[in-house]
Amino acid sequence: MWLTLLAAFALMLVLEGLTPFLFPQRWRDMLTRLLALNDGQIRFFGLTAMIAGLLILFATGLF
Repeated sequence: MWLTLLAAFALMLVLEGLTPFLFPQRWRDMLTRLLALNDGQIRFFGLTAMIAGLLILFATGLF
């Protein structure tokens, strides 16, 4: 189980690193816009991402 969790974390790091590596200016612009959002908007985005991830895990039978 720990190896699977570590592999998932490693894959997340690879995917998260793609945007700043391939499109650094767009990534910087996106980060600037993200900083302008209020806390409620950021929390909503985080909640939506977590629910989408859980739905994918349930759909694939991995959870």
